[in-house]
Amino acid sequence: MVIIKTRNLTKKFKDLLAVDDVNLEVEEGECFGLLGPNGAGKTSLIRMIIAVSPPTRGDIQVLGNDLKTHSRQVKAILGVVPQLDNLDPDLTVLQNLTTFARYFDIPKNEAHRRSMEVLSLFELENKRNNHIRELSGGMKQRLLLARGLINMPKILVLDEPTIGLDPQGKYLVWHKLTELKSQGVTQLLCTQNMEEATVLCNRVAIMHQGKILSLGTPQGLISRYVGNEVWEVEVNPGERDKTVKDLKSRGLDFEEVGGKIHVFHVEAGEMTRGLMNFPERLRRRPATLEDVFFRLTGRSLVE
Repeated sequence: MVIIKTRNLTKKFKDLLAVDDVNLEVEEGECFGLLGPNGAGKTSLIRMIIAVSPPTRGDIQVLGNDLKTHSRQVKAILGVVPQLDNLDPDLTVLQNLTTFARYFDIPKNEAHRRSMEVLSLFELENKRNNHIRELSGGMKQRLLLARGLINMPKILVLDEPTIGLDPQGKYLVWHKLTELKSQGVTQLLCTQNMEEATVLCNRVAIMHQGKILSLGTPQGLISRYVGNEVWEVEVNPGERDKTVKDLKSRGLDFEEVGGKIHVFHVEAGEMTRGLMNFPERLRRRPATLEDVFFRLTGRSLVE
């Protein structure tokens, strides 16, 4: 069942077209990833879906409800984890949660019970009486995740949920998000972490300059755009033209990356023929979603 649906969704800021005619469907119970470089339009798209930024044009439906006329009902079933810390520094950890629970008219005793439950989930129960300024960056990030669950949402919207976390914190969050998905919580994940998307997401959409360039499962996109393996060839400037000519003559799919050439969709025999005189310059590795990301969006910074 489709739980989030957008049609011709567009967002303009004066002369900037941030989201350009996006059509998207998120299935109930899946983790759906939005991937893209800075300025791709991911956060603008999410802000429209959570009803804090009105579309310039287009429609959004959440659980069959039109967001234009049912924003209050939609917000009640959403849990939102923002990228930037917006915790109240004057309150304790526990007070941040119980105060936030008031927005959902959760009774005081129930708010306390739920708060302790989510603090335990993210291993923060021993910090419940600490003030926000006493927490590390990673603890604040986990508290934002805990707060996003206080209303027991059907849909959890996450904007870069593990940014700035150390490896232990990151894997704890990944584990908890996987558990929530197994319990039926739909997740819309905005991330630049390709490993995160591969681990967590059932499907991903790669965005660039406000448009969705491609959409599919992580492994499906890898197979489609780069194949299962990538061969990296180190070349010095004197050999570059000859190597490129050789690869072109064999009809191989490749791109130049700095002082290396990455070759895609290739069998081992094809790759090593003509290059085995320099085996130390060849590296064979599994293809990743990051390879797909760079092939579709490019490697230069977009401002």
